[in-house]
Amino acid sequence: MSRFFDLVTKPARDMGIPQPAPAMPKPIPQPALIKLDSNENPLGPSPRAVEAMRRAISNVHTYPDNDCAELRARLAAHHDVPMEQILASAGSTGIISLLCQTLLAPGLNAVTSEKSFVVYGMAVRSIGAELLEAPMRDDAFDLAAILQAINEHTRLIFLANPNNPTGTIVDADQVERFLEEIPGHVVVVLDEAYYDFANYFAHRRGANYSRSLDWVRKGRGLVVLRTFSKAHGLAGLRIGYGIGPSELLSYCARMQSTFTVSSIALEAALASVDDQNHIKRTVANNAEQAQVLGVGLSELGFRVVPTWTNFLYCDLAADATAVAQQLRQEGVSIRPLGAWGAPNCIRVSIGTPQQNERFLETIRRISQSLHRRG
Repeated sequence: MSRFFDLVTKPARDMGIPQPAPAMPKPIPQPALIKLDSNENPLGPSPRAVEAMRRAISNVHTYPDNDCAELRARLAAHHDVPMEQILASAGSTGIISLLCQTLLAPGLNAVTSEKSFVVYGMAVRSIGAELLEAPMRDDAFDLAAILQAINEHTRLIFLANPNNPTGTIVDADQVERFLEEIPGHVVVVLDEAYYDFANYFAHRRGANYSRSLDWVRKGRGLVVLRTFSKAHGLAGLRIGYGIGPSELLSYCARMQSTFTVSSIALEAALASVDDQNHIKRTVANNAEQAQVLGVGLSELGFRVVPTWTNFLYCDLAADATAVAQQLRQEGVSIRPLGAWGAPNCIRVSIGTPQQNERFLETIRRISQSLHRRG
């Protein structure tokens, strides 16, 4: 028995140990490693954001605006909602944690799907609450199964749309029918971290992706999550926001630590909101390269799920962890999905044309090696 075992909380004892990156026999210098494992923007941040960060450096001796008022006002105008319906935090994961702290307690639960964003479980269990995971259907959310899992102890439902790691969506009509069935004691969290990518694909495919902000404006028990980490390319700054009922978000704000969002992150986000050309370049590159990667992996005999976001979910029909280790040894990092209950699957982020070409060349060699051994 360790010294602190009896001192820490039960959730701290019960939480799993974070899984490290696969071990490598020889280290790869970080600049040489092609990172296709965390769904980052391969084009980087907006040049406007970079310049805003440079200007902000000279003022880091002062604390940031605790209310993030200027950013919230800009986002309110951008989304056509009242400023009181927006709460900024350290990434959309910060809002997830705040919602759990505000709405959950031991004896209560949240519901989501299996094979979804791992932070949901981490945030829920850290409170001592329970996470219920409904089964999937065809690599996508089964909304009927999620509804069936709700009970009198449920307070939150997490829907990642698009879902991470499968890259699938639930269309706007399905979500609307789902919301009509939600009891009054449950808040739905619609996680749209990959909104810009899905919206672009939806326009190209003639699909009806999201009417989430319409539902917020109608006063539904719904919180929509957005982030600057993905299409905006500010993952390292940790800034995101929630859009939802003003009363609920005011309770969440009480639970948030002081000065959560740094001054540099605030200035970069403000500049990013205005640079829509950077978003257009990002989503256009992503859609083009999604096609390149999807075709390349399919030609190798792997099953690729059509994506609505900036990564691909791919079934290798082989030990994904072993493949990921071999890829990393050759300087390419992807995400094996054994921890999600999919030991033969990987998630690969969509990079630049050069990065994707390198990945496909490397996995092609590894695949040929696997076939020879098989």
